[in-house]
Amino acid sequence: MRLILLSLSGLLVAAISYSQQVPINFSDAIKPHLNKYNLQSDIEFERGNLEKGLFLFDSLVQNYLVGSRFTDYALKNVHGGKVRLGKIKKPIFLITYASWCVLSRGQISALNKLSRKYSGDVQFVVLFWDRRSNVRKIARKFSGQIKVCYANERYRNDSNIVSTLKHTLGFPTSYYLNGALEVIDIKRGGVTALGNSTYLTDFNLNYKVFNDRLTEFLIKKNQVKTQLATAE
Repeated sequence: MRLILLSLSGLLVAAISYSQQVPINFSDAIKPHLNKYNLQSDIEFERGNLEKGLFLFDSLVQNYLVGSRFTDYALKNVHGGKVRLGKIKKPIFLITYASWCVLSRGQISALNKLSRKYSGDVQFVVLFWDRRSNVRKIARKFSGQIKVCYANERYRNDSNIVSTLKHTLGFPTSYYLNGALEVIDIKRGGVTALGNSTYLTDFNLNYKVFNDRLTEFLIKKNQVKTQLATAE
């Protein structure tokens, strides 16, 4: 009897350990909480309470989405071929846009400079919710170190990523993933400067915001790695 109990205990420990090691899929992590988040955030934004709306977004991310794992999407590259996230094998900074949303003047330049600065540590991926024909022109403005991709409801095999990302957290949204495609953090897009601001002001604002986020991202990634090594 004692041996049976010990065996059952061992199986229970193994099951718990396995469940802790296998992250929940991102789409499964967000579904149970999305309706409540949308309802609450819509109320706050309608009231003009931007700070509370952003707090709700951060709470959703930190409480339910951090640690979940992205599907190994095969994104369509504007320049041809596919970008399979799982083959990148290093941390990923993925930011989503739509071509009809006008990016602020300094934002692309800031991303280009940062993609060069972090080229050895992070792969930059820009994903437009649009047709390829509408993305080609703006894609030329991005650095060659940034993989510019696109996805659209009308394209075959794009429905999953569109429903999981575009129709949940909207855009522009930036996702910070480790090499195993696990979510380290999620943020809203860059900074929209005032209409009368100069290009340099716009560039500096966006550079600082994204640089601070990327620095924090790499710190968190390394902290997780250290915790896992200690646990072993």
